[in-house]
Amino acid sequence: MIEHLPSLINLTFIGICILTIGLFYFSNGRPKKITILIITWSVFQSIVAYTGFYQTTDSIPPRFGLVLLPATLLMIYGLLPKQQLWFIENRNTKTSTFLHSVRFPIEIVLFALYMHKMIPELMTFEGRNYDILIGITSPIVGLLYLNQKVSRQALIGWNIVGLALVLFILFNGILSSELPFQQFGFEQPNRAINYFPFVLLPATIVPIVIWTHLSDIIKLRKESHEEVN
Repeated sequence: MIEHLPSLINLTFIGICILTIGLFYFSNGRPKKITILIITWSVFQSIVAYTGFYQTTDSIPPRFGLVLLPATLLMIYGLLPKQQLWFIENRNTKTSTFLHSVRFPIEIVLFALYMHKMIPELMTFEGRNYDILIGITSPIVGLLYLNQKVSRQALIGWNIVGLALVLFILFNGILSSELPFQQFGFEQPNRAINYFPFVLLPATIVPIVIWTHLSDIIKLRKESHEEVN
């Protein structure tokens, strides 16, 4: 935990992470085993970050690969044909659309981290991060879809935009971190993700957000195709 930060920032972020996992649970038919796996993974990463393991940034290979590589592999596994059958059957697209509302408070936390010199400005809504737009529109789009005021095609388009925005800021966040391939933010690098609880952003929250977008797009496209035929 970053000791000089106000405890409210840390507690708010922990609450956002819990909310994200909760929305994942309810939008996917309450899968106990997968949710336990996500919680176990989050606790593991929290403990590793708390020990200061990720604060050593000059090692080769980079220690932060222990976050990025497993999270990427889990997302890929979650999109394999067998898993597609599972989420197509169990996904509640209405609830999963609301999941993205967590991105609004995340942006507020990121701005607070920037003010405390823990991330570069480019990772905030004052810089290159437009992800707050998805956080703001998520409850609106969710309510419209809930009341059948938004078509599947429109929701697919919204998910594609949301996916593009989260991937854009993810790559900017990685490339502004203190890693061997850092490209941005040299004057004020992305240090926050090396600490608990903010390691949970790339370890847990962002993978859930990306996977939810991708799986919703797959499910909605399948439903649209079946409707046409």
